[in-house]
Amino acid sequence: MSNLADKLQSPHVKTLTPYQSARRLFSGGQDWLNANESPFANDYSVDASRFNRYPDCQPKTVIQSYAQYAGVEPEQLLVSRGADEGIELLIRGFCEAGKDNILICPPTYGMYAISAETFNVGVEKAPLKADFSLDMDAIESQVGKVKLVFICSPNNPTGTQVDAESIHQTLALFKDKALVVVDEAYIEFAEGENWANKLADYDNLVVLRTLSKAFGLAGLRCGFTLASPEIIEVLLKVIAPYPLAEPVAQIAAQALSAQGLATIKQQVGELNGLKTELRAALSSRAEFEVLGDTQANFVLVRTEHKQGLMDALVEQGILVRDQSKQLYLDNCLRISVGDKAQNARLLAAIDAFFKQETA
Repeated sequence: MSNLADKLQSPHVKTLTPYQSARRLFSGGQDWLNANESPFANDYSVDASRFNRYPDCQPKTVIQSYAQYAGVEPEQLLVSRGADEGIELLIRGFCEAGKDNILICPPTYGMYAISAETFNVGVEKAPLKADFSLDMDAIESQVGKVKLVFICSPNNPTGTQVDAESIHQTLALFKDKALVVVDEAYIEFAEGENWANKLADYDNLVVLRTLSKAFGLAGLRCGFTLASPEIIEVLLKVIAPYPLAEPVAQIAAQALSAQGLATIKQQVGELNGLKTELRAALSSRAEFEVLGDTQANFVLVRTEHKQGLMDALVEQGILVRDQSKQLYLDNCLRISVGDKAQNARLLAAIDAFFKQETA
């Protein structure tokens, strides 16, 4: 076979490993509890009369609707193909390949590092403390060394929300030196404050949002970057000409309507109730140690039987996420909250596995 691709690819790409998304790891399953998706699929209508035209780069109906929802001005908002594209745009717009670095706080969402490495941008780390809080001394040591600081709050995979004072301190530390990116993909499930209403206070604050989680639109690929108009203008220089397909824009606008938001609020309330029940059920089983907090739509557990249990669940079409390679998370599984029937099947399968183990 030809080795042309290997010969021509960029040197830094040769060492990259693709992000192992839920769909890359498993192609089939009955209960998808490994990608923090909503178990609810809502109905939307689509008008095909505009499909012969290129879509708007930043559809006004989507921008205005989300700006009103988030409490920001339209010029403080950019819509993209998921929050993942927002991460990439920030790195492309503010980091020079082979020269600049970003800062991450593991254990955390893997795409910050993957996106940086894809663009040949360095990755510095300020690991969380054992209680999953920010290590402010480690973060301060990176001042002047990085262009972007990524803070996931609520954090994936720990379900913890970063305390406000730590984020205030981080923003102050990196004033005039770096952008502080607060990823709020799970904010609808959280009890604490959000950071969208702090944009006027910090010109180096960026907030990431998505319709993939609480809105149940992971298949739509629609996310938002919230920042100062000046930062948004930079991102518009590096975004694709038509980032949002016309059907995506139509459905996003419907999801952000008054009726759509009412539906999402009801479903988030239901999921938070199911999350409380699932966490309690897992806590009551001696084989599990429940870690982290409940500010997202998943539960993080540790068990010495991690691999055997996961294999047994996969055999039954119940898919959960192995987090064992992350810092502090040896033998840990992250379990997305499903609907009542999915959670019941999960717990029954867990009980059957441990009954067999002890037989």
